[in-house]
Amino acid sequence: MPSLRRPGLLGLYYAVLLVLLYVPIGVLFLFSVNDATVFGFPLHGLTAHWYRDMLRNAELLESLGSSALVAVGSSLTATALGTLAAIALLRFKFGGKPGFLAVALMPLLVPFLILGVALLILFAALDVPRSLWTVGAAHTVVSMPYTLLIVMARLVGFDDHLEEAAQDLGASYFYTLRRVVLPLIAPAMLAAWLVAFTISFDEFVLASFLIGRSPTLPVFLFGQLRFANRFPQVLALAMLVMLVSLSLVVLAERLQRLGTGASLRPPEPAAENGS
Repeated sequence: MPSLRRPGLLGLYYAVLLVLLYVPIGVLFLFSVNDATVFGFPLHGLTAHWYRDMLRNAELLESLGSSALVAVGSSLTATALGTLAAIALLRFKFGGKPGFLAVALMPLLVPFLILGVALLILFAALDVPRSLWTVGAAHTVVSMPYTLLIVMARLVGFDDHLEEAAQDLGASYFYTLRRVVLPLIAPAMLAAWLVAFTISFDEFVLASFLIGRSPTLPVFLFGQLRFANRFPQVLALAMLVMLVSLSLVVLAERLQRLGTGASLRPPEPAAENGS
């Protein structure tokens, strides 16, 4: 690929990428501090009262709490299931392993719109009322493939001789799992939880199909777009949510690199006797 090696073309590519990624965020921030409900240039003045009004909006804060509750519960469940599935796939031999992996990763391929309709029909057939529980179940389904892949990437770089050594010394596998494996893959598990939390907190399509009387934050924000006097508060909250989401993604990436780097670090040579 000789064209990608040219510094000029590569620099232009990254410049276009940064513009497309960060210019919309900058425009969002400008309008969130614009002292007007009409959005357009030039700005009518700068103000922070939209952020203060946002903090006084009880319905908005309630939806924020609902999203946080669903995200915490679904991400914990998805991380636990993804970790167990990753250990089973890489440490045990059983029939149907390719099929199990394909089913576990299928939510990555199914559009959220189709999945939302399917889950809505399923819950209706089972006479399960729509609520935060149904949204949490759907978010667990779509988050688990990400947690599975993140933990699997950590286990692939994990030296399995440590497990063998622990079991040779008399430890059971579950004791080895608790005292050796889980502490070493903890950074990857935390990174997986952060990614799952971000996916659940920002998800809209599934929540719009499965939500009950208590809307999640994305559903609530979409409903507020009809009211011009509330739209600046939506922009202010959207700016804060975007910053938090970007921070969580960056933190998850750093944790994943930390875990991978620890597994690839060569062991230190043992000191000689008498040294």
